[in-house]
Amino acid sequence: MSAPTIYYMRHGETDWNVEGRLQGGIDTPLNELGRTQAAHAGRILANLFVRDGRAASSLAYVASPLQRACSTMDIVRAELKLPPGGYALDDRLREIGYGHWEGSTLAQARVSHPELYASRERDKWGALPPGGESYASVQIRMRDWYDSLKADTVAVAHGGTARALMVALEIETPASASGLYIEQGVVYVFSNGGVTKYS
Repeated sequence: MSAPTIYYMRHGETDWNVEGRLQGGIDTPLNELGRTQAAHAGRILANLFVRDGRAASSLAYVASPLQRACSTMDIVRAELKLPPGGYALDDRLREIGYGHWEGSTLAQARVSHPELYASRERDKWGALPPGGESYASVQIRMRDWYDSLKADTVAVAHGGTARALMVALEIETPASASGLYIEQGVVYVFSNGGVTKYS
């Protein structure tokens, strides 16, 4: 099989996104704007399928098991006129784990663990939050996920996993990916060795 095409969406906004809190594995729900963003992404995806001459039902669907990703996928599938459910959950798509920093803002993390935070400032990709995981380790699990794909796939996951996938596929470097803002309410299409954002 040729390299699969991935229609990738970050989950919609949560209140913790607004507050600048590190979510990681904490199971935060979408807020009202987040639900609107998810519906918008679903409409973008529907238009892409029309453009590409694809039936929405012909692709594989998978989400991170965290509720903000599952809720986004539910809304996206409703926009595509697909039945509820009908998608897999894959733990490899969960957000980067921030360990003891989860629920904190970056300012609070700097105060609680100044040396670890300083190491993150020097090397965001390799830094290990207290009790958490590095972007380098997320890159490994995202490469493993990508290599397991058997078909073109619609995926809903997180900003951290999007950055890690871009590095795993050599679209970005750790240095360039570290500062990338992954938008909500848009669709990132990974194909032909690159990624294109549709908004």
